[in-house]
Amino acid sequence: MESTLIIIRGNSGSGKTTTAKRLQHHFGRGTLLVSQDVVRRDMLKVQDRDGNLSIDLIRQITEYGKGKSEVVILEGIFSEQRYGDMIRELIRFYNGKAHTYYYDLSFQETVRRHDSRSKRSEFGEDSLRDWWTPGDHLCVDGEVFLTDEMTQDEIVELITKQI
Repeated sequence: MESTLIIIRGNSGSGKTTTAKRLQHHFGRGTLLVSQDVVRRDMLKVQDRDGNLSIDLIRQITEYGKGKSEVVILEGIFSEQRYGDMIRELIRFYNGKAHTYYYDLSFQETVRRHDSRSKRSEFGEDSLRDWWTPGDHLCVDGEVFLTDEMTQDEIVELITKQI
């Protein structure tokens, strides 16, 4: 089986997880979703620091999906500085059969989207501002930027058409 890797990155609160879950539902049974938050916070309970244990486990889980799942979705903040090398390795591992998307939103739009979700009570605008890293592009071939003007439906449609 040939597998396709979908990489979805961006700042906290931008819509990555919602998009990834909708894509998993669209592609159906056997679609592997690897979420940075699930691995780092839920499975390992580690801080997002250089060299944290989640980096290697995320890579291993994502590699596991190759040849076993038609579609593997990798989603998270995945800062270029900390995770860029790992993501580029995964793109090579998938023999270039990878699609990379970055939520390149304004801070105001990110806050608006965050305020519309259930996690809004867990952290607010001040935390979003502390974590904010604008324009954190990977600079890989074919990286697609998702912008303020695009709705969740348009983003899902764009990705499914490209796959």
